Amino acid sequence: MTFMNTKIDTERTPEVEEWIKEESAEQEVRYQKIYDEMAALKPSREQWYAEFFHRLKTRGFNADADTKVQIPEADIPVKPEGREDIVIWKYGEQSIEEVEGK
Repeated sequence: MTFMNTKIDTERTPEVEEWIKEESAEQEVRYQKIYDEMAALKPSREQWYAEFFHRLKTRGFNADADTKVQIPEADIPVKPEGREDIVIWKYGEQSIEEVEGK
């Protein structure tokens, strides 16, 4: 069973429709604020990635209890060209229009 096919059609009162519009508008504002804050952290995030990978290569990774394994340079992931980090998703994998079938 998927969650995509569980929508139950119900009738909404005009008051409920108005409330949903207000809530959606407020959520859009909150989303944009969070998105902007995450975008502002992009330079710091790149530095955090570099520091993390450096620790993996030098100090290692705890494989079991006190056993640390140093990760070779060849096993450190390389960011693909043109790929942007996505920290926050607006509607998950699909847009709300796809979910609601509009």
